[in-house]
Amino acid sequence: MAARFLRVLGGVLLGCASFFWCGAVQAVVQAKGQEVTLQAGQVQALGVQLMTLQGRAQALTVSYPAQVLVPPQQELVLTSPVTGLVTQVLVQSGQQVQAGAPLLRLQSPDLGQMQMQYLQAASRARLAGETARREGALFGEGIIPARRVAEARAAREEADAALAQAASALRLAGIGSAELRELARTGRLQDGITLRASRAGAVLALEARIGQRVAPADPLLRLADLRRLWLGIEVPLEVSAYWQAGTEVTVQGQAQSLKARILRVAPQGNMASQSLLVTAELPAGASLRPGTFVQVALPGTEQSGWNLPLTAVIREGSVAYVFVRNARGFAVRPIHIVAASAQEVRVQGDLHAGDQVAVAGVVALKGAWQESRGGQ
Repeated sequence: MAARFLRVLGGVLLGCASFFWCGAVQAVVQAKGQEVTLQAGQVQALGVQLMTLQGRAQALTVSYPAQVLVPPQQELVLTSPVTGLVTQVLVQSGQQVQAGAPLLRLQSPDLGQMQMQYLQAASRARLAGETARREGALFGEGIIPARRVAEARAAREEADAALAQAASALRLAGIGSAELRELARTGRLQDGITLRASRAGAVLALEARIGQRVAPADPLLRLADLRRLWLGIEVPLEVSAYWQAGTEVTVQGQAQSLKARILRVAPQGNMASQSLLVTAELPAGASLRPGTFVQVALPGTEQSGWNLPLTAVIREGSVAYVFVRNARGFAVRPIHIVAASAQEVRVQGDLHAGDQVAVAGVVALKGAWQESRGGQ
């Protein structure tokens, strides 16, 4: 089958010194299958630059950045239960606290109204209970009909429900069970509440300040259990196949050997960074701080290969290629990327010492290659 001819004006424009000289150049590129054939002198005209492979790079363990994370189920955000004023901050950022420890104290005008509603509901519940007992006794003596007993019981149930609702509102506002019993016993109203830790943990962030006015649901502090931590690892898409759930990874730069186990790999990649988020769990008691960054490597994946500039690699679907100089022009050879950085990639494939790989002008070569295959 006769080869097709493609006039590559865009590539010539990039390689020429002036527009008028470019217009006179007739750079004819012949491409077919897995090869791009260039006539003599056209390599320079198209702006193609070559890099000679000197030898395989030494095997190394490739590491990737990871951020230390707190598992979502171990983090607690304490919010304001009522409208009020922060009068005391009883902890510091980074402090370890036990369950039930006091954290903050608020003064709230709403709290008095809620306590009054609770006392009124408690009074009505006591009255309804006494009425129901009296009506039951009268019915037993045959003095009143059964209807009055049923009405008294219904009234008692309604009063009990209202009391339970008022007590629940106070508990949500930060009033503990002991304080609630004291309120019911004495009837003395409190003008403030002390917010306490619902579980043990460390204060990650303290957002409340003394004198600050807060509204319901305003965040006051973040509390977290740091006994177990996660790693969020950004892994390039090219090497993500190596990172599977259940695999152990090594945290580098630690005084003692520290390993984490991969929990999951995100089903969707980040198109902007061409990476996948891999989540790994650290062992209990790991001496790392949330929010910090570490380097993580996958043991057993030491890779040798050829280091090339990122500009040397083209993609066709999920396969990567490079252009290797030969007597007729360039051979198109598939390669496998085993590591990547911002400027370089480490590749494996049918490459040998002394091969000349195109590292600039690759876009023009790719266009010729695609045009030839589209016309077959």
